Amino acid sequence: MTISPTLKLNNGIDIPALGLGVLYSGGDDTVRMVRTAIETGYRLIDTAAAYQNEEQVGEGIRQSGIDRSELFVTTKLFLPDYGYEEALRAFDTSLGKLGLDYLDLYLLHWPVPRTFDATLASWRALEKLLAEGRIRAIGVCNFNPDHLANLIAGSDVIPAINQVELHPYFTQPDVRAANAEHGVLTQAWSPIGGVKRYWAKDPATAHDPLTDPVIAEIASRYGKTTAQIVLRWQIQHGHSVIPKSGRPERIAQNIDIFDFQLTAEEVAAIDALDCNERGGPDPEANDLETIRKRVAAAKA
Repeated sequence: MTISPTLKLNNGIDIPALGLGVLYSGGDDTVRMVRTAIETGYRLIDTAAAYQNEEQVGEGIRQSGIDRSELFVTTKLFLPDYGYEEALRAFDTSLGKLGLDYLDLYLLHWPVPRTFDATLASWRALEKLLAEGRIRAIGVCNFNPDHLANLIAGSDVIPAINQVELHPYFTQPDVRAANAEHGVLTQAWSPIGGVKRYWAKDPATAHDPLTDPVIAEIASRYGKTTAQIVLRWQIQHGHSVIPKSGRPERIAQNIDIFDFQLTAEEVAAIDALDCNERGGPDPEANDLETIRKRVAAAKA
């Protein structure tokens, strides 16, 4: 069994460098994925209210039989729940669905640049929950440098993490530099570029880092998969990563990256693949009222 090394957050808390993401998984698949990952050695599990699988994540944790203190569990505030009182209620709902007494990490899922006051109000709710000991660390997702600077200027607690889309075709150097300047850990979602496939109009022809010849050639040198090479590249940059897979063999492969090290030249060769090609949504595009109306219509 491989156990991920840890990274130190800016409040002194340790977080596993590698964990399991569960975007787009549901039902029994999520329960099985979480249980399998924990049995394989994973100690970080990342979900979100928006994924609608917090209950299944909690069930997977319970079925694993592992002591709660050995796990690092993350969930995120859903955009329609932004606001001070709304965020406090949403946190209680998420914690109840997970069946846990506390969270290790709670994140604002997106900035809302057009109504940033709602983002700040939500962050103040997270600060309250942190002060009460109900969360061990708080952070953000998908924040550009100006979003991060504005949040820090208007609040008391600097985020511990900024979780962003980051892979060899979209390396976000400005975001990473801003995170480092403020002592915020960069955590990569879609760390192997899966977003380039599952949000592509035609996945078969997607511009996919896992089929890149540079990465494939490096993988052949080490007898590793291209996914393992990309994850190792992330780790050597000091990022935390949360790859997702529903297949037990891939779950095992993704964490089996701590027995080798890329050379500086190999890291630079992967760095050079960046083409500033975002696969997911643009954080500048969030409009809170439009999102709330869309969610309300879906529930009607």
